[in-house]
Amino acid sequence: MMNVVLYSKSNCSFCNKAKNLLNFHNILYDEKILDIDFTREYILSSYPQAKTFPVVVINGTYIGGFAELQEYIKNNFMNKERKDD
Repeated sequence: MMNVVLYSKSNCSFCNKAKNLLNFHNILYDEKILDIDFTREYILSSYPQAKTFPVVVINGTYIGGFAELQEYIKNNFMNKERKDD
């Protein structure tokens, strides 16, 4: 089972796109919201390579933002879905 954590912030179009993408593929995720569940300092210290939101972490590994999530899903789920047909 995959453990997805999506660090997001309010009024973030790419955060919303990431949530929509995950929901579309029925991928469960745990959303953490800036200034409610975590601080910018937490992100900077935990994922120093993260420069924008969302911050996507899968199975404890930093994946990137929306574009990287999209690529991850394409590479790991789209091929599997075709094989299952």
